[in-house]
Amino acid sequence: MKIHIIFRYIRKKYIKVVIYYEDMEEVKVTNLVKFFSLFLLYQAPKHGYELIKEVENHLGTKPSTGQIYPFLNALLENGIIKTKEEGNREKKVYELTKEGKKFVEKKLEMFGGVISANIEKDLTTCAHCGCKLYSGAHEEIIAGEKLTFCCKHCAGTYKKNP
Repeated sequence: MKIHIIFRYIRKKYIKVVIYYEDMEEVKVTNLVKFFSLFLLYQAPKHGYELIKEVENHLGTKPSTGQIYPFLNALLENGIIKTKEEGNREKKVYELTKEGKKFVEKKLEMFGGVISANIEKDLTTCAHCGCKLYSGAHEEIIAGEKLTFCCKHCAGTYKKNP
């Protein structure tokens, strides 16, 4: 089975990713809500309301049912997820299929690469321990040179043993 991945840049800020199987309808993962919903389903089966609540808790914004349920239906139609009825009220629980797990693993791998490529240029290195820093660095001027450290402790240790 072939997987096609298409990257499109929108307004130089957003990356639109369209992934589809050669023999299936297109599956669009065009925003963080959809991507994070896939990630949550990869962790464990969930019902729709549970997905909405967890996305809200993690991303700080409440997705609408119009964002979640049509996406779940597209995943279902493409064999990426399956449903089962659970509980007294027989709620639909969405669960990744075997192909769906592979699909999400590829998405995680792909997005990891995209994220790494975009933040790599913004990383600095601690002058003492060498760890990579994205933000929140501690800076000090030592011997007339401005140095970046991950914390005050590394700066102090560096001053003692430059």
